[in-house]
Amino acid sequence: MSFLKEFWEFLIVRKKYWLIPIILVLALFGGLIVLSQGTAVAPFIYTLF
Repeated sequence: MSFLKEFWEFLIVRKKYWLIPIILVLALFGGLIVLSQGTAVAPFIYTLF
């Protein structure tokens, strides 16, 4: 958790607000891939990429 806090402070101090949407989208795609491995949804997700 300290990494996330430090990263958040970096974004605020350096005014890198444009990175927040990119990080959120990457986290959502990563979570989707991890949660769907080994399920029937996997073939449909692989067609997205």
